[in-house]
Amino acid sequence: QVQVVESGGGLVQAGGSLRLSCTASGLTFGRRTMAWFRQAPGKEREGVAQVSASGGTTDYVDSVKGRFTISRDNAKQTFYLQMNSLKPEDTAMYYCAADRRIGWWADFGPSDNYFWGQGTQVTVSS
Repeated sequence: QVQVVESGGGLVQAGGSLRLSCTASGLTFGRRTMAWFRQAPGKEREGVAQVSASGGTTDYVDSVKGRFTISRDNAKQTFYLQMNSLKPEDTAMYYCAADRRIGWWADFGPSDNYFWGQGTQVTVSS
């Protein structure tokens, strides 16, 4: 049974930092791309960052480049999103996702491509 569980959200002032964590079990963690998505009220879910199975390749949506860093620890079956210089427009529900496809690397895909966590709220006050 696949379980994907994220943590680390909260309320922070603009300019502050948060670190999200996500642990995925019941799958071959070290062979899959892992990703973070977010959804703000009234907006579609968007891909924020993803990291390849080895951790050697990363990809970010333009709006977070230079501020967010995705990383992973395959031994702990955990990956992270370090968010710095947060802005009010970063406010959203953040979801971690594990790619269903082994050894795959591509642009952010549709929802059916992933196992999903339950989401963690990030709120950035101005």
